[in-house]
Amino acid sequence: MTTRTSTTVVVTGATGRAGARVARAAEAAGLTVRAASRARGFDWRDRSTWEPTLRGADAAFLVFPTDVGSPEAAEAVGALAEEAVSLGVRRLVLLSARGEERALPTEAAVRVPGARWTVVRAAWFAQNFSEGPLVEELRLGGELVFPGGQVREPFVDLRDVAEVVVAALTAGERYAGQVLEVSGPRLLTFGEAVAEVGRAAGRELTYTPVPAREYGERLAGFGVPPREVEFLVELFGSLLDGRNAYLSDGVRETLGRAPRDFTEFAREAADAGVWKP
Repeated sequence: MTTRTSTTVVVTGATGRAGARVARAAEAAGLTVRAASRARGFDWRDRSTWEPTLRGADAAFLVFPTDVGSPEAAEAVGALAEEAVSLGVRRLVLLSARGEERALPTEAAVRVPGARWTVVRAAWFAQNFSEGPLVEELRLGGELVFPGGQVREPFVDLRDVAEVVVAALTAGERYAGQVLEVSGPRLLTFGEAVAEVGRAAGRELTYTPVPAREYGERLAGFGVPPREVEFLVELFGSLLDGRNAYLSDGVRETLGRAPRDFTEFAREAADAGVWKP
């Protein structure tokens, strides 16, 4: 008979921006990581893949693809949470978005009976400038066209988000039933953030704000499906209205240190050649 000596955590989205960092942070903390991605046989939209992924695990990190506030997110997260609890996976940490009202039903859905849940609400990721759809505009065109206006955002480093998630997973009951809000240490406009990226990369980069509806037209021109375009237009139109122009203490309260600064992120990404044309 063998005795389990390490907590096994299922990490959904394990190949994505957030999930990959959570997986690395969990491994660094001594947890056994079970990477859950379509390449590993897990699919949020195929419930037959859930049980083999969850069985025998102790905890799970949940990040829904596309967006936590998308129309199908609440139903899927609630169903997976119920499946997890039925299999003995009671420790659940959901990644949510700070200030996104559409995410509230998904946050409510993870609170199934028997679950020891924690919601981590994150500000806009600093890594959205270095990974994902915005990067090519900066790298190849030297310009970011985006509906961020002049609002100020406390961009948070995804490494901090990942460490907070792992703290929630490993601290027993301390963070169970809590919502942890995390942000970076200072407020920046999107234009100021792009300027910092440019200084770090040694390039002149520009930011051009556009209305959300105009940005949606650009997305449609790039081939984004109409339903997704409409969702993103409504999301950016509300989320980027200034409601998030404040700092949250979740990183310091959970990790006992200040959040990483945007300048540190920009310097490290530039040194890695992210924005070289």
